[in-house]
Amino acid sequence: MMYYYGNYDGGFFPFHFLGFIGMLAFWALVIAGIVWLVRNTNTGNGTSRESALDILKTRYAKGEITREQFESMKKDIHA
Repeated sequence: MMYYYGNYDGGFFPFHFLGFIGMLAFWALVIAGIVWLVRNTNTGNGTSRESALDILKTRYAKGEITREQFESMKKDIHA
């Protein structure tokens, strides 16, 4: 004999939404992974993560700044 207990779809009600929560967690992790990859990958457009001192040394080596400017800026960086 079968009894009808209201809106029963074969699952126990407190665990009914675990599938939905799991799906949301999965997609949140996928999106977070894509964001992390985009932010931490050097795409070759010159946006590498050089320190300020490395940039300053490069500018001095290219002759864009004088020795006095280099020393002054280096002091500012380390201050």
